[in-house]
Amino acid sequence: MHIPMSGPSITEQEIRAVNEVLRTPVLSIGPWLERFERAVAAFVGARHAAGVSSGTAGLHLCVIAAGLSDGDLCITTPFTFVATANCLLYQRAVPVFVDIDPVSLNMDPGMASAAADAIAAGGAEAARFLPPALREPRARDSVGRLKAIMPVHTFGQPTDMDPILDVAQRHGLAVIEDACESLGATYKGRPAGTLGDAAVFAFYPNKQITTGEGGMVVTDRGDWDALFRSLRNQGRDVFDSWLDHSRLGYNYRMDEMSAALGVAQMGRIEELLARRERVARMYNERLASLDGVSIPRIVPTTTRMSWFLYVVRLSDDIDRATVMGYLQEHGVPSRAYFPPVHLQPFYRDRFGYSGGEFPVCERVARSTLALPFSGVMAEEQVDLVCDRLRRAVEHARARRALRP
Repeated sequence: MHIPMSGPSITEQEIRAVNEVLRTPVLSIGPWLERFERAVAAFVGARHAAGVSSGTAGLHLCVIAAGLSDGDLCITTPFTFVATANCLLYQRAVPVFVDIDPVSLNMDPGMASAAADAIAAGGAEAARFLPPALREPRARDSVGRLKAIMPVHTFGQPTDMDPILDVAQRHGLAVIEDACESLGATYKGRPAGTLGDAAVFAFYPNKQITTGEGGMVVTDRGDWDALFRSLRNQGRDVFDSWLDHSRLGYNYRMDEMSAALGVAQMGRIEELLARRERVARMYNERLASLDGVSIPRIVPTTTRMSWFLYVVRLSDDIDRATVMGYLQEHGVPSRAYFPPVHLQPFYRDRFGYSGGEFPVCERVARSTLALPFSGVMAEEQVDLVCDRLRRAVEHARARRALRP
């Protein structure tokens, strides 16, 4: 039985929509994109939505809108896909990482508050939260202001946002939600993506909906929305004529074929979310009693989980590499999600990070394992994955017992 790591749910409805675009002369920023933007905005309850070429592109535009530039600081999490932090570096800003909550795997609001307070106080207190390469007094001269917080709704579970919004209000910070993994999630009954100044959803093929590649920036701020629309189209503003550009911009447009695919997917959004929840529930039922494996935990503030991945955690006595090798040998792919951003080679070299800076994140990252997951998985496939995982755990423990 073939077990892919992930896969989108594509029907004749999506195929017809894309074919319809191919029969028209408009392939960029046309009626399908407008329909897709309206659909996403209506679904999440945002006033504005602007389609872009990727989630990373959308985050970059939010960083620009928040006014981050040379040396400015943004509090974020090290347990995320590297694009979260990279988009800050595009503007020469500096990510200030804080540790995570061990249950939700999201940014710890208490740590975010401590970091913001310390940075506001300045001096040695601030230095504790800066990257190691910027902690010496001379290096701190290049550090700008703290301007934003960027929480990530990891694996489709919203960050505990109310304390973070309180921190932002106290210090006058913009809040950018990296909601790339959380379309459809709710926090205390409020949709993820509507809690900060702006948010970004992503539509890579393993996401809740797909446009192949693509993303959507949502906001209630009309000024930010106008800026996003200009920046995504090489800086052309609404009053500019063809080939006139009022500001430095980017080729971050979403094409009509991707938008048409998105429109069709949004027409099925509740079905797609329900399919993913069904597969997650099957995994939960089969793995809840497996010794040495912890299933994902939904925290009380999450009133709707939007399943992006299915990620388990292995106990300390189980070697993850051995488990992954066994699974691969027996036809089941798996992934280690996420390697900590601060320990990526570029961040080590640029900012002087080493192990031990964020112990909860690092401990979690050593134990997490993403299993094959999508809304199109059959029950037989889930059964096979769970059986192979049980055998892999037994194999890893047996190998450990043989070590001298």
